[in-house]
Amino acid sequence: MVITYFGKSYFKLTLGDLTIAINPPSKDSKAFTKIPRFGADIALVTTHTPDTDGAETVTLGDKVPFVIDGPGSYEVRELFFAAATSKVVVEGKEYINTVYGFELDNIKIAFLGLTGDEKSFSSEAKEIASNADMLFVPVSGTLDLDASVAYKTAVSFGPNVIIPYEYEKEDLARFLKEGGQDAPEPQDKLTLKRRDLDGKQGHIMVLTPQA
Repeated sequence: MVITYFGKSYFKLTLGDLTIAINPPSKDSKAFTKIPRFGADIALVTTHTPDTDGAETVTLGDKVPFVIDGPGSYEVRELFFAAATSKVVVEGKEYINTVYGFELDNIKIAFLGLTGDEKSFSSEAKEIASNADMLFVPVSGTLDLDASVAYKTAVSFGPNVIIPYEYEKEDLARFLKEGGQDAPEPQDKLTLKRRDLDGKQGHIMVLTPQA
């Protein structure tokens, strides 16, 4: 599995000929000077904001993504997705957020989306996060969320690996400090197999946003 980060909460996960876009921005987003374009098979949308709800930007050629944008259970391309709600405050406005859980290349993944602390999670969302080997978690950014709270929330679910996003430089440094880690060497992409997670507990991996 190859993981690419484009900034904010926008990720691309690829495995063979399968491409999953998570929170692709819409054409109305002001957060991206240039929105990366590619075709996705599946698009996961956690929150209906211009920065996270743009399935049209990952539609390219004959690739039109199957869009999942709310709670429920889904089966797409022989992958099973569980989705449950949490709440979040973005720039002073409350939104409903969807937490996703799925397994890819034998790695159980949970993506928290734009979410607050653990108190904002439904019981179903907590269950999804608790089952993850790899947890994607927001650090701060435009969210009403503190970096230390974000870290404590992430480790409370017991993942092997934590991938932060929605971070400012100072907040990321604090997040890493909470985890007892120095700033890692920046990585443009992560290429991971299940064995790469074995023996790790709450290990933070940081991706550099790609243009």
